[in-house]
Amino acid sequence: MLMTTENGIRLSCHDHGDGAPVPMLTGSGHRAPGPVRAPHQVPAPWAAGFRATTLNNHGIWPSDDGADGLTVDDLVADVAAPTGRLGVAPSRAVGTAMGARTARKSAPACPGPLDADALMAACGGSGLVRRMLAAGKAERTGRGIGLPPDHLATVRAVPGPGPATLAGDDLASDWLDPFAAVERRGPGVRAQPELSASPDRHEAHRAVTVPCHVVPLERDRVAPPATGREPAAAILGAAHRTPPDGCGHRPSSTRRP
Repeated sequence: MLMTTENGIRLSCHDHGDGAPVPMLTGSGHRAPGPVRAPHQVPAPWAAGFRATTLNNHGIWPSDDGADGLTVDDLVADVAAPTGRLGVAPSRAVGTAMGARTARKSAPACPGPLDADALMAACGGSGLVRRMLAAGKAERTGRGIGLPPDHLATVRAVPGPGPATLAGDDLASDWLDPFAAVERRGPGVRAQPELSASPDRHEAHRAVTVPCHVVPLERDRVAPPATGREPAAAILGAAHRTPPDGCGHRPSSTRRP
């Protein structure tokens, strides 16, 4: 379904199940829309009795691209709109990468849309390599420079799924096809990589007051497990565990052993 936020942005979200609500907040680099991610994200929370909501934020089709000057606060508004409209606030959220940052930013706004968070692929800040990669992505998108589909798919795949997924041709092809989808180049797409690569989030993590479980991903090349210890230490009372399941930066696309 499409719904319009207070600032006029149309967002796409899909609701699954009838239990306690769990919004699934995606990262900035995940261009696959909710229906593509749902078979990989939704079954586990649904089977556990939760109501899973997949949300496409700014720049992820069929949601609107948004305008120049996109901020994390805009992404927080993306969360508040569907959770309020669907009557699922306050709720527990699962945020991955940029989605974890959005969940963390939403949490201090009590009474806010979220009252507990699982923060996957979260980190205390971004190192030089990640900041340069984000700046390069934003510049390439802003200049309208596209990549051949096969190259685009492999560039997206290498840092995403874990090695076990990419090792087999059949499993790899399941993700190379959606990763090869034509790039969208609107302002929302251009802004998200730079938003995801801020250098220091320690003070912001200290402001979080809702219960959090920080979940680094074992084979994550973008936010290595060691970086997950930083937000876990900064958030008061946060739990912290790295599952030994070989997940890469996109856990929903990783084959488990």
